[in-house]
Amino acid sequence: MSKVSSGASDPGALRINAGEIGGWPILRISYPTDRDRIAALLPPGIEPADTADVHLSIYNVPVSDEPEYGVVIKIDASHRGVKGSYAVAYGIDQESAVYISKETNGQPKFLAEIEYFRNGDVVRARCMHHGYTFIEFAGRTTGPAPLPGEFTDREYWIKVSRAVGFAEKSYDFPPHVVLVKADYRPVHREQVTGELRLLESPWDPIASLLPIRGPIRAALTLDQSLDRSITLAGPLDPDAFWPHVDTIGSSRWPGTRGGPKRSA
Repeated sequence: MSKVSSGASDPGALRINAGEIGGWPILRISYPTDRDRIAALLPPGIEPADTADVHLSIYNVPVSDEPEYGVVIKIDASHRGVKGSYAVAYGIDQESAVYISKETNGQPKFLAEIEYFRNGDVVRARCMHHGYTFIEFAGRTTGPAPLPGEFTDREYWIKVSRAVGFAEKSYDFPPHVVLVKADYRPVHREQVTGELRLLESPWDPIASLLPIRGPIRAALTLDQSLDRSITLAGPLDPDAFWPHVDTIGSSRWPGTRGGPKRSA
């Protein structure tokens, strides 16, 4: 079995076979946006944090022993005073994981097409949905980055089910926050420089709702999972949540009857 060896890495933390999906690093990109834009996407009960960053993760990882290409869009947020990130969208190419993830845990997954590869120092990624490309990244690695210590990631999802028949402000399961808490040991870090383009799309309105307001930060990362839990973290006010109940597909982008937002 071969070790992760390129760039800055902890060779004792994780062993993988050459070419194994589990050895693909995740392309992580962050950028600042407007705090009021983040606040507009957060339902009452989840608050803006002291920072206003958008976090993108573009990946190919094994899920149910199959490769899953995906893109995660998260924004800085706090729940009950604890900072984490609010998951807006999970675009993935593995249909089997979409419905069960949303039904069981409220994870905002939907089908998308993802292109992502690294060839030498070249890094490329493109995310598409309903015929629209909504994210493009072109960059190059610039060398190893220092490994941080072990860390904990907190992510907030929403589990909710509207009442049968579209009854107004009525739920079969009222909105609850789902806390995803995960502990990691960093294994590999490489710095990446490049250009991030957010493209207009009615189905994935990241360009209009979460615009770039400063320099981007990008890296290739590989972490060893130490622990992960998914738990209900408390209810949200059902009446206050109602304006946030209608989304584009299974994402948390604001929508109309499952499609893009329409004017009155």
